[in-house]
Amino acid sequence: MLRLLKYVNNIRALQAFQLIRTGALFLISIIFTKKNPFTGEYFLPTGEIGIYETFLIIAGFVSFFWISGMLQSLLSVYNNNKAFSSKDKNPVFFNIFILFTLLGIIAAVFVWVLETPISRIIGGLSGGKIPYMKILFMYIVLSCPVNLIEYIYLLKNKPLMIIWYGSITFTLQVICVICPLLLGYDLGYGLYGLVFVNIIRFIWLVFIVYKYSQLEFSAAFLKEFIKLSMPLILSILIGGSASYIDSFLVSYKFDEATLAIFRYGTKELPFVSLLTIAFSNAMTPRFSDPANIKRPLLELRKGGTRLMHYIFPATLLIILTSKYLYPVIFNPNFADSAVLFNISNLLIIIRFIFVTTILIGLKDTKIIFSASILELTVNVILSIILIDFMGINGVAIATIIAYVINKIYLIYYLRKKHNIRLSQYLDLKVYYFYVACLFVCFFVSFIL
Repeated sequence: MLRLLKYVNNIRALQAFQLIRTGALFLISIIFTKKNPFTGEYFLPTGEIGIYETFLIIAGFVSFFWISGMLQSLLSVYNNNKAFSSKDKNPVFFNIFILFTLLGIIAAVFVWVLETPISRIIGGLSGGKIPYMKILFMYIVLSCPVNLIEYIYLLKNKPLMIIWYGSITFTLQVICVICPLLLGYDLGYGLYGLVFVNIIRFIWLVFIVYKYSQLEFSAAFLKEFIKLSMPLILSILIGGSASYIDSFLVSYKFDEATLAIFRYGTKELPFVSLLTIAFSNAMTPRFSDPANIKRPLLELRKGGTRLMHYIFPATLLIILTSKYLYPVIFNPNFADSAVLFNISNLLIIIRFIFVTTILIGLKDTKIIFSASILELTVNVILSIILIDFMGINGVAIATIIAYVINKIYLIYYLRKKHNIRLSQYLDLKVYYFYVACLFVCFFVSFIL
């Protein structure tokens, strides 16, 4: 155990957790497209996969923004807030657990009450009903607060527990979702398996909140926490809504089978965004002191360069082979997803520009909100225009353009306001070399 601890720190543990999480989701999506060895039929037809993706889209859309914003705020307020002094059993976890649970219930009620309008916006849902609505309600209530678990372990400096928790619960998730389908039951039983796993996670969360937090409610702390979180919540809502709006637009224009092809294609390599986001989150608290910013800038630059040497080559290889791999990994119905996948993986060009990491650490978050509005505006306008000319590929291209404009805007602001140059937190020579290789491989993939 001590020997293992030498190699596992919080950054690596959070990166490993995200890899395990996405690996489990990716494995489930692959199995859905394969044939059941007992029945000889596909586990799920393409239309049913579209319903499963719709289930996840709705659950994510009503929660992703406030969960992400509050988790980022948690990293900065745990040991630095006006309500509680730093101590062994800090009441912060208990208060945020209460808040997350309450907001999860509100999100589920929101979907329940607005079921008919939501089903009409998504399109393709018969009778104004959302499939498996009762299961979706339970899933939203349970899945929102359990996002706290890995961050509680992170703040308590328990990296091995992050990995153990991820390994156990996501292995269980694959089993509980797939086994009912393997036995010939319909998708609903697989979704009940998903709810069952989240019940286990919720019990796990209650246990560690009791273990690591004093049960002391504080309205003053929650007021401070929400005030700090709001700019991040709004910026993530605006910026992150684009992917959900894209899915809704595809749903509205096409059928559920096309939505499944779109959702299966518009994915980055699982480890790209997860490793970079985990690295970014772990680095954010180090920028809390503007007077001593040179050292964390250097760490950000070196850490980003190390990641580039691993992530870029793997991405280049996958882009060149995706046309051959997609029909094999999934099934021939998803061959068209390969082009979308290659387009989506162009996002790697902005993943190593950690400008928001610095801005959040400096508590300069208003500009992130402004950049998110710009990004969403560009994305929606271009998606509506390009979907008529290029189909679902146009929606993916619009997303890339919008993300790049967002980053350029923030890079300029950081240079102008804080006098921090791009070269201080990004190795430009290495970066430009890999970006050039990326575009060469991207165009070669079409020739192949």
